[in-house]
Amino acid sequence: MKTRSDHRAATAPARKESPSREILTAQGKGLRDKCPRRSHAGWSPPADRPDPVRLIEQSNLGRLPELIPIRYGRMLVSPFTFFRGAPAIMAADLSRTPATGVRVQACGDCHLLNFGGFATPERRLVFDINDFDETLVAPWEWDVKRLAASFVVAAGVNRFRASEARAAASTCVRAYRRRTAEFAAMRTLDMWYSRIDAEAVEAVIKEADDRMRLRKRIRKNARQGAAGKGFPKLTRGPGGRLVICDNPPLLFHRPGDKGREFEAQLAQALAGYRESLAFERRQLLDRYRLMDAATKVVGVGSVGTFCAVALLMAGPGDPLFLQVKEARASVLEPYAGESPFASRGERIVSGQRLMQSASDIFLGWTTGAAGRHFYVRQLRDMKLKPQVEVFSPAMLACYAELCGWALARAHARSGQAALISGYLGKSDRFEEAVADFAVAYAEQNERDYRALGEAARSGRIKVIRDA
Repeated sequence: MKTRSDHRAATAPARKESPSREILTAQGKGLRDKCPRRSHAGWSPPADRPDPVRLIEQSNLGRLPELIPIRYGRMLVSPFTFFRGAPAIMAADLSRTPATGVRVQACGDCHLLNFGGFATPERRLVFDINDFDETLVAPWEWDVKRLAASFVVAAGVNRFRASEARAAASTCVRAYRRRTAEFAAMRTLDMWYSRIDAEAVEAVIKEADDRMRLRKRIRKNARQGAAGKGFPKLTRGPGGRLVICDNPPLLFHRPGDKGREFEAQLAQALAGYRESLAFERRQLLDRYRLMDAATKVVGVGSVGTFCAVALLMAGPGDPLFLQVKEARASVLEPYAGESPFASRGERIVSGQRLMQSASDIFLGWTTGAAGRHFYVRQLRDMKLKPQVEVFSPAMLACYAELCGWALARAHARSGQAALISGYLGKSDRFEEAVADFAVAYAEQNERDYRALGEAARSGRIKVIRDA
């Protein structure tokens, strides 16, 4: 006589066994036949390449029109700020480059300033990717190529020699290859728990003076705490309540009815955001009360999107700053396919949680009254930004190694490390090819930067240069 458990065993679908690392590695190696590693070298714009200025103008759709000239002004500071502000251009270009067909959870806007240090929930400093506005499942090569190109562009702005710029790109990709091989050999949970902590960062930095400067910055950040940087920029408003100080046009309150409507919409959005958090984090959030909110202009590529800073207080001297940032469609979607998430905020949050070794405890998403999608996170949480503009060539190379390592770990969490490692192999063919691409694409970026400058001079676009 069959028992109920026997029946369940007989009717349950057979579980598919995961391929072994050896099989995945062999499959990755086989991908070289259809996509040789040397095929990634170089870049030549196709004859039907879209007008880069037109792509930027199209990406302004839905942005706050009064802030678009500030976006242009920030992009025109240097070829590197242009590169940061124009991921849509490179997404279109990358879609025409060779790829193996292997997909991962991609960052989507993978450049060297979208990496840095921040505090884990346990208050330990880690190094990782820290921007996911464009994250989407996409070819892994796109992240690697954009990151490598960013090093060449930044090195050019720093006036490094061409050989030093190319070396930084090559170092970055070499670190990605070697670390991917390490992650492929790890047990799944060991890979998942892997982090790049402060000690690991110090071990990569070769110069004693650079290590000393890093230690000083880490100590300073630790003393300030999670909200220490923002709290002094508050003042007393009507009724003696604390409010955020205005700093127009970068941080400001909307006047009159627009301001009241803005606050009402934000309060409603935060109520929806609460439901995206885990139970214990909702309990933590409930200790705080919304006191004030202001519009904030952030970054380069995000200028003109809806972004607000919300001040919440749990008591006197006990603030929490949340950044409520608009979530738009990823620039990769026209080329990699639409996101499966109905909420663009959930797309960003889910991608971030998958790729990061540790994520902000207040990370969540919501939808505003007007149907805009948002994600929410702490405004600053012991964030340590790289000071690339003062890097020496040697320090840039060390930083390139860290970024390649962090990207390899992020991609490995999608479960493709052995497949990618099999493709990359042990030689330098791939990194040398991508370094060639990075150099050529940096020249393309320079041409596109000049095209935007010409559009400003001709009056095609309006530019406001801010601090």
